[in-house]
Amino acid sequence: MPAPDDERTARAALCRILEPGDGHGGRWLRDLGPVELLHRLTAKPYRSGSLGGASDRRIEGLLRRAARIRPGQDLEAIHAAGGRFIVPGDPEWPTQLDDLGAARPLGLWIRGPHDLRRWALRSVALVGARACTPYGAHMAADLGAGLAERGWVVVSGAAAGVDAAAHRGALGADGATIAVLACGVDVAYPRGHTALIDRIARQGLVIGELPPGDHPTPTRFILRNRVIAALTRGTVVVEAAHRSGALATARDAQRLGRHTMGVPGPATSALSAGVHELLRDGAVLVADADDVTELVGAIGDLAPARRGPVLPRDLLDPATARVLEALPPAGRPATPSDVATDAGTSVDDALGRLYELHALGHVAREGDLWRLAPAAPHHPNTRRGAP
Repeated sequence: MPAPDDERTARAALCRILEPGDGHGGRWLRDLGPVELLHRLTAKPYRSGSLGGASDRRIEGLLRRAARIRPGQDLEAIHAAGGRFIVPGDPEWPTQLDDLGAARPLGLWIRGPHDLRRWALRSVALVGARACTPYGAHMAADLGAGLAERGWVVVSGAAAGVDAAAHRGALGADGATIAVLACGVDVAYPRGHTALIDRIARQGLVIGELPPGDHPTPTRFILRNRVIAALTRGTVVVEAAHRSGALATARDAQRLGRHTMGVPGPATSALSAGVHELLRDGAVLVADADDVTELVGAIGDLAPARRGPVLPRDLLDPATARVLEALPPAGRPATPSDVATDAGTSVDDALGRLYELHALGHVAREGDLWRLAPAAPHHPNTRRGAP
């Protein structure tokens, strides 16, 4: 059953009074309920002591905000933008956000035609540096596309750099993506991403905690990250410096018990330093979408086994391989007796295996002598590039 209209309206009003992630506000909300909390903040005059645990200065600031609430106007604005406002108790509410406790969002403002709760159940966050390198942008786009092709929803913050590349990768694969904003969902930030955010609203979902028209601040960006972390099954950090919002998202994911992953980069890059720190602290190294889905997916979603190319000599049995290794490098010839001695076998066994190797194209015969065939791969005892 959807939440009652008076509770929805009260939560919409509180979105203009309390900042996202306000722990005091969350505890008041838990103890009083949204309708009573709003009543105490808007009562004239304010009854001193009716809200405990906050300083007089803080209460004064909240009361000034409470004088400017406009829940009806905000709800009309989101509906005019083709969106909606959902709250805990609604069928669309993602209950994994409840893991945030007192820092749980008051509600979520949403643009987009899809069901957030259903999409969030199979979602992965891709986050990283705004000023990313071409490598970071490539990896984010590749991961976004790969996850989308495997039926996963890509969640990010629509910021410049890695976020935008992740969204575009998912969109380019005709996949699902969610942008979590640190401002009103009708506000394009950064301004240059207007077309990207509008496309996400058509093909995916744009969500946020702040009411229509509200602007972002540095603190709101940091607090937005906890929603990204809580909403998803796991967080992948592509590039991040030691101090970055992406790293904060990953730390939030770790505290919430979500999977935390990192894409390694050059050791000489400052944008790899935060990721490498995360990997040392227990995050899982991932290189592609298969690695990610193996970690966050169901039993059986295994990444393919990875190994180098199989060379013809890899298929030889050990005894035959030893005979091949016993032949001198650089095509120098050897007698069957010398080969047998170096291979640790009898002359008859060495001869039999030399004929087998000859049939396979590994060796050539010159009268009673044997040598590596000219077209044979690098001698087993000679490393590539060795003198």
